[in-house]
Amino acid sequence: MNFAPAGRVEVTSRRFLTLALPATLAQMTTPLLGLVATGAIGRLGDAVLLGAVAVGALLFDFAFWIFGSLRMGTAGLTAQALGRGESVELRAVLYRALVISAAIGVVLIALNVPIGTAAFTLMGASEGVHAAAALYFSVRILSAPFAIGNFALLGWLVGIARTDIGLGLQILIAGVNAAATVLFVLYWDFGIAGAAAANVLAEITGTLIGLGAAARLMGANWRAPWRIVLDRARLVETLAVNSDIMIRTGLLMAVLVFFTSQGARTDDVTLAANAVLFNIVMVAAFFLDGFATAAEQICGQSVGARDHPGFRRAVRMALGWGFGFALPATLALVLWGGAFIDLLTANPEVRALGREFLPLAALTPLFGVAAFAYDGIYAGSTWSRDMRNMMLPAVALYFLVWWLTLPLGNTGLWLAYLAFMGGRGLFQALRMPALERRTFARPLPA
Repeated sequence: MNFAPAGRVEVTSRRFLTLALPATLAQMTTPLLGLVATGAIGRLGDAVLLGAVAVGALLFDFAFWIFGSLRMGTAGLTAQALGRGESVELRAVLYRALVISAAIGVVLIALNVPIGTAAFTLMGASEGVHAAAALYFSVRILSAPFAIGNFALLGWLVGIARTDIGLGLQILIAGVNAAATVLFVLYWDFGIAGAAAANVLAEITGTLIGLGAAARLMGANWRAPWRIVLDRARLVETLAVNSDIMIRTGLLMAVLVFFTSQGARTDDVTLAANAVLFNIVMVAAFFLDGFATAAEQICGQSVGARDHPGFRRAVRMALGWGFGFALPATLALVLWGGAFIDLLTANPEVRALGREFLPLAALTPLFGVAAFAYDGIYAGSTWSRDMRNMMLPAVALYFLVWWLTLPLGNTGLWLAYLAFMGGRGLFQALRMPALERRTFARPLPA
């Protein structure tokens, strides 16, 4: 496969949507992993087990998604190498990311007991939820090297504009997970451990098929000298980009953990209702994030090629298409969210409470679309330090709104989350003009 760019970066609606639509569907499979587990356990009608899946899955997300920075960082570095026409570096970016993901995964498995113990203590859930969630976490953590490796593979595919293959891998992972979950939980009655084991099997399958797809794309030119892969300067750059995005993701997950813990401290029904709503909302949110993924690739390639007009067109498309789909997504949640709630849980109390807070949860795509778009722009441009810094005032805004709305209970918690999502997009929008001037003032590297 020829990875070399051809002149100026092509930035048209057709190309943008060609990248965005497969990425959109691929992003939607991520929350579907949670939906399948939530739905299977929810059909058992036990609010404690449903809450345990919510807590266990969220802590897994905190442990793994914090290293999802590899996807965004790898996509940006790959796209910029593509823009510069550096074919050897394109391959080396992937190999560096895979080495890093394997090392992180092994460390997480080794430290799973202290990580789980500390996390469940901080969550403050009931004793029943705590015990079931700990079992779920101890099994699912075994997928760590593969789950993080899949982030690296997906980021590399995004960077070379092969979101179609990324979609295929995500569908494969979701399909294996769904089939295994139904088999392990509903037929073989393995319970919450079966839901976790299904995810482990799915991640391993995705990694093996993903490596095969990458090798096929590279063809005979799959080699990259280890002196380049492990080059000190390149490793420092990769670690710096990914560590900044990792801190940003950690702050994001801290907000989500706090959100879930507040529901857990109220009662198991509130915890379960918020979990169901979050799973539904995340489908819409990740749907919109497909446009951000397209922005990652095109903005990153434009930065690598120093194509400023192409970069500006990509920014306008990310925001325009994103907002164009945000309103329909919100309306869809308002109209059909109740049916999804009924699908995910058989508990009447959870259903009733979920419907009560559905109008607020449905606003999440509208408030969050700018944050997703700017995340893609920043990641593709490797403005990782500023991406991290702009998350800080958004987190502060979240806790301020939460504190001011404490008398409103769970309503205040949802209002704080909406303010957090809106603040993320606003702060990045205010910072971007200065970053753009600085980036395109620099000459193209030799």
